[in-house]
Amino acid sequence: MERPYVIIVSEVTIDGKLTLAKGVSSKEIMKLMDEEANKYLHQIRAECDGIMVGANTIRIDNPNLTVRYVKGKNPTRIIPVSTGDIPLDANILNTEVAPTVIAVSKKAPAEKIEKLKEKGVQVIVAGNEKVDFAELFSKLYEMGIRKLMVEGGSKVNWELIKNDLIDEIRLIHLPVVVGGDDVPSLVSGEGFKTLDAVKRFEIKKVFKCGNQIVTEYGRK
Repeated sequence: MERPYVIIVSEVTIDGKLTLAKGVSSKEIMKLMDEEANKYLHQIRAECDGIMVGANTIRIDNPNLTVRYVKGKNPTRIIPVSTGDIPLDANILNTEVAPTVIAVSKKAPAEKIEKLKEKGVQVIVAGNEKVDFAELFSKLYEMGIRKLMVEGGSKVNWELIKNDLIDEIRLIHLPVVVGGDDVPSLVSGEGFKTLDAVKRFEIKKVFKCGNQIVTEYGRK
């Protein structure tokens, strides 16, 4: 299958958390990132053809997913949401700043798809009950998306890692501890349970970036 080269990029705390508490925007924890870390993050955005986040990230964070801290072209925003259920006032539906693709499954109601199209976004149907990422990535490749950045959240990360659709993981480590049993971490899902099943990565690069440490991993 031809698909984009896929990179998960995320900020994480020392204890692997993505935010301060369940349901709290990750923008809060990202306030700790200094200019160097933001430039690193946005440079990757500028180098990618597409950027993907899950529907929960859209509902909670309402991001723009544009390039701001460096010069570069805004990537195509790609949002997988099986039912097409995202707020119609979401920032990513403003296609004047960058194109947006909404990926839905066949169970998405026709009226929701029509309302999304009225906003000027492209809707891709991939999968029956839920979005089939392998099918979606094949269609994105056909559209010219060769390099895709994934910025969360934990459910999307799990689906992609579980299905061997990730080539790299790049983490910006924030020097804080959040704690909390139900605070989202980098990857959620049911987990792999055994050592034989876990997905293995190798360290490609480790470096200091402002007041953060960045680690970059590639699939073995």
